[in-house]
Amino acid sequence: MAIWLTKDSKVIVQGVTGSEGSKHTRRMLAAGTNIVGGVNPRKAGTTVEFDGHEVPVFGTVAEAMDATGADVTVIFVPPAFTKQAVVEAIDAGIGLAVVITEGVPVHDTAAFWAHAVATGNKTRIIGPNCPGIASPGASNAGIIPADISGSGRIGLVSKSGTLTYQLMYELRDIGFSTAVGIGGDPIIGTTHIDALAAFQDDPETEAIVMIGEIGGDAEERAAEFIKANVTKPVVGYIAGFTAPPGKTMGHAGAIISGSSGTADAKKTALEAAGVKVGKTPSETARLMREVMQGR
Repeated sequence: MAIWLTKDSKVIVQGVTGSEGSKHTRRMLAAGTNIVGGVNPRKAGTTVEFDGHEVPVFGTVAEAMDATGADVTVIFVPPAFTKQAVVEAIDAGIGLAVVITEGVPVHDTAAFWAHAVATGNKTRIIGPNCPGIASPGASNAGIIPADISGSGRIGLVSKSGTLTYQLMYELRDIGFSTAVGIGGDPIIGTTHIDALAAFQDDPETEAIVMIGEIGGDAEERAAEFIKANVTKPVVGYIAGFTAPPGKTMGHAGAIISGSSGTADAKKTALEAAGVKVGKTPSETARLMREVMQGR
């Protein structure tokens, strides 16, 4: 079982002919993702060949959906054009838009997120500035390496791409239902809470790893949600225990001010909700291993 991305998902790639889009389209196809088309207005009507896979290129997301029945788009376009690409996907009514692009202006993200809400929240947005979503053994939409873990019973939601990869690798013998990299920008589409709710409702996800980081209050809000709504065991990790106050660290959203948004404050909130929190990624993996050994 998986959330949001399954073996039946039909995926298109916006920016399929660009350097990043073509590189990762090849990797997604090798992982078994059902990529049914790409979008590039300047190359509509052509095809792109990836190791024996012929991928047709369409002028718009709507045309690609009409021709292929696509329900997922992965967006690899430069930051200046990302808002336009996401708005196009929303207007076409696609179910899931995975926005990989880093460096999208926060104002643009706010604009396309508001557009999604105003048009009825028909399109789930993951990202921007994220590694995407992978359901090992079924489908992979984004840049998460396909060979670091197999399918299994753990759900993972993370602000950090590299920590997503590390936890997937360390727990590869148990495996994952779905791993979702939600991104670390100040404004993102899908949140920790969205993923926690989906994993709670997924009958084949038995436990959840949640990776957060300093800055903002998303993890504190997730802790409140867990306490009220999540009955499955949750293990957490907060990146940034040694970060100095007032300094932006890595992700645009990872900045703390005074005592607000610190790793310790987030750890305290999560532990109050019954979440076991590791001080390092490896300790977090060990805590999850202990949880799964008891199930």
